[in-house]
Parts: sequence; structure tokens; C-alpha cells
Amino acid sequence: MSKPIVRFKDVSFKYERGPTALKGISLQMHLGEFVSIVGQNGAGKTTLAKHMNGLLKPTDGDVIVDGMNTREVSVADLARVTGYVFQNPDHQFFAPSVEEEVAFGPKNLKLGEGEVVERVDEALSTVGLEAMRERHPYTLSRGQRQRLAVASVLAMRPKVVMLDEPTTGQDEVAINQVMLLVDRLRRGGKTVVMITHDMSITTKYAERTIVMRGGEVLLDGPTKEVFSRPEVLSKSSIEVPPISRLAQMLTDFGIPRSVFTVDELCNQVLRIAGG
Repeated sequence: MSKPIVRFKDVSFKYERGPTALKGISLQMHLGEFVSIVGQNGAGKTTLAKHMNGLLKPTDGDVIVDGMNTREVSVADLARVTGYVFQNPDHQFFAPSVEEEVAFGPKNLKLGEGEVVERVDEALSTVGLEAMRERHPYTLSRGQRQRLAVASVLAMRPKVVMLDEPTTGQDEVAINQVMLLVDRLRRGGKTVVMITHDMSITTKYAERTIVMRGGEVLLDGPTKEVFSRPEVLSKSSIEVPPISRLAQMLTDFGIPRSVFTVDELCNQVLRIAGG
């Protein structure tokens, strides 16, 4: 496996006049991984993610991102490596057009005009918004605004893309568009870190799942292995997707516990039936 792009080394974090949100976190993330971070509200998911781009600094321990200790570099420096797409994309927009919104980050990097144009064109093409470049961001649909937020991050050409609840409030069509885009980023070699309450999205797309509870890591491993342990997941108030529960009820008939999609269950039934 490649050298870790992100390393948490015994990281704890306490909010000023608030609770201890992270407790002794040690983990690594590698280039090309698709990692889902799950857990109930207040588990520490967003706090963990904000340590990767320097929005928060550890109270104890160290976070190393692409060889940089986040204590020693600025958020601007880390933005070259880690991009953060917030849960509500509207909080990220302030430019009068889609094109200018995407160009803002590269311009802040003091890149030449030609490089800025190239990055804007590339990002808009990646998310399928080339025809919307002259539109005001707030005239876009919710799904399009989510993709615009991703484009604004991609224009910085980060190695790590973090998404906080990227499918919240979207219909099925928009969810599929966003997740196909995110999966394409992962296949392109970027590390994708996704915070979500949608376990169906996690089991469909994420290769690795980190389960958090009370500021600690409860489980961390391949998604299929993590969701094969419902008795542990229940401690973090996480329920496996309905199709997974059905598969686990059918293990006596030869259905593996690690079935998470309708297609997988159908294939297993056909296998057992000799089809």
C-alpha cells in the first residue's frame, strides 16, 4: 500500500469550554481510499474531518497531512492537499457566477490566468456544469449546487476530498449523480473521506468504514467486515441497511452475512438455486 496521505497520531481535541470531542485517535488514510465516517450525532465525525484541513488543531497528538504537521502550517497551505465540501454547499458560495466561484481558489493560489482557466474548465467538465458557467450559483438546483461545491474544491487539485453529508436533502437522481462523481474521483486516485448518516450509500460505495462513538473509533476496517458486526454497530446506534438485515436472516440458507445490495442478494439467491 502507498505511503499514508493522512496520519492521526494519538489525537485528542477538546473544545474551549466544551466537551472532549476526540479521545486518543490513531489511524491512517492512503491515496485512492474511499473512507466513510459514520456514527450518531456528537460522535466526533466532523471534528475528526476538520483536523485534516487545519480548521481545527489537536489539543494533544499530531495530524500529519502529506508530510505536513497541521500544527505548523496554515489552512491555506493544507487547502492544496485537502478540500472540504460542507454539508450545506450554500455556505461556500459568494461569487456572482459559477465560473467565478470555481476560479476563486486557484486565483488565491496566485496561479497564472491560463492555469486558472484550465483548472476551471477541468473542474466544471468533471462535474458536468460546463453549460452553467454564467449562471448565478443560487439559481442552480440543490444537486447542481452540491456539484458546484465539489468543482470549487477540485479546482484546487487536492489529493484528499472530504464531503460532509453530501446527499442530505437530495432526491434519488441527485444522490446518484453526486455519488457517481465521488466514485469517479476515487477511481482517479484521490482519497475520498465521506461523513454520512446514509448506511446504504456507505455500503454501496465506501471500501473502508470508520465507526465513531463518543469521540473514539469503535470500528475501522473494510466496509463489508464492519457491517457484518451488527451487535457492535448497535453500540453507536447504527443500523445495517434493510437488505443487509434480510441477508443476515438468511445465513442458514447459505446467504453470506456480507451482502449489502439488492444485486448481491439476487446473485446469491441465483447461485443457491443453481441459476
